[in-house]
Amino acid sequence: MLPAIKLVGISCRTNNLAEMEPATAKIGATIQKYVALSTKIKHDKPSTTYCVYTNYESDFRGDYTYFIGKEVAEFNNIPAEFDTLIIPAQNYTKFTTEPGSMPMVCIEMWKKIWNMNSEELGGPRKYLADFEIYDQRATNPEHAVLDVYIGINH
Repeated sequence: MLPAIKLVGISCRTNNLAEMEPATAKIGATIQKYVALSTKIKHDKPSTTYCVYTNYESDFRGDYTYFIGKEVAEFNNIPAEFDTLIIPAQNYTKFTTEPGSMPMVCIEMWKKIWNMNSEELGGPRKYLADFEIYDQRATNPEHAVLDVYIGINH
C-alpha cells in the first residue's frame, strides 16, 4: 500500500472521449497552464510531476477530474490559482512505459491498461485515484519513460 501524497497544482473535468477530439480536449491546455504557473509552487519536491485521474463518474468511459501538480509536505500559503489534492493511500499496481515520444507513450500505456482484465491488473480497479509520475526519466519528450499507478482492490 502506498501512503497518501499531498499535491498542489491545477485541474479540469473531462473524459476520454472528449480527449480524443482537439476541439473538446482539455488536458493539453491544462498542462500548458500548469507549466506556466508551476514555478509559483513553494516547498515542492523538485523534478517530479504527478498527473492524477480521480473523482471518477463511473469507469474509464465516464467523466473524471484530471489534476497535474507537484508533491508538497504541507498545504501552507497556497496561491489562489492552485488547487490541492491528496492522492489516497491505497493499493496500486505500477506499470512503467518503454521509452517513447510524448504524448504517444502515455496514450499507448493507457490503451493497454483499459484492455486489461482484473487478473492482469493485479485486482479489480478501484476508480478512486490513478496517477502518472513524470521524473528525470521524462525530461526528454522524444525518449520519455513514465510510471502509471492504477488503484486496485486487494
